Amino acid sequence: MRTPLLFVGHGNPMNAISDNIYSRMWEKIGKSLAPPKAIVCFSAHWLTSGSFVTCKSNPEIIYDFYGFPEELYNVKYPVAGDEHLAKTISQTEKTIRLDTKWGIDHGTWSVLKRMFPKANIPVLQISVDYSAPPEIQFELIKKLKGMREEGILFIGSGNIVHNLPLAAMNSKPYDWAIEFEEICRKLIEKKDFASLIHYEQLGASSRLAVPTDDHYRPMLNTLALAYEDEEPSFFNRGIDLGSVSMLSFIMQTPGNNPF
Repeated sequence: MRTPLLFVGHGNPMNAISDNIYSRMWEKIGKSLAPPKAIVCFSAHWLTSGSFVTCKSNPEIIYDFYGFPEELYNVKYPVAGDEHLAKTISQTEKTIRLDTKWGIDHGTWSVLKRMFPKANIPVLQISVDYSAPPEIQFELIKKLKGMREEGILFIGSGNIVHNLPLAAMNSKPYDWAIEFEEICRKLIEKKDFASLIHYEQLGASSRLAVPTDDHYRPMLNTLALAYEDEEPSFFNRGIDLGSVSMLSFIMQTPGNNPF
């Protein structure tokens, strides 16, 4: 059976250990899904020149942040990798090269720890190729679509709106953040992927919402794997910290809405 597609706004790393509306929804989503054979994540926190896939049997957890409580650095998520699947991905799209150094960064484990807490499903990451325009990697990732028919769950982890310099605890959402999130939500709903790829043409709000596109591009990579007969269902709507969109979606055939 074809797996759904997920894009998750991961936001603050503390969501990995906090009981809040975001983490509770991640838990709900995980319980609603049939266990996949493996999970492949596009994380905003693995930026490379060229495309890579992790190829390790036991990938280590990466604490790629600083200044947080010790409890967060004590989090463990001892998942296995899947070297055979990594090689299959690399053979399917030969520009995606094998990487034996990277592990599982917080863009991935902070979400999966809540979604699949047993850590019993192999996890791989595919990097965001920051050296190429988004449309190039979009076309490359498309070639992996058939793996969804084989029980592989693809998850993008980033944030559609992500402006950390303007983020602040208990801040009200900026108007431009609300505006851009809604623009993108409507385009995702219409499956107008071309407009989403060329986000800088979506108006003045895009310049503040996406000052750098590292957190935006995992959403595009996720959409590259969508089928024409699928529709998005949105969850975790809203702006956190004033300037970070938590908008997330699951893409699947109509009638399978988990909410």
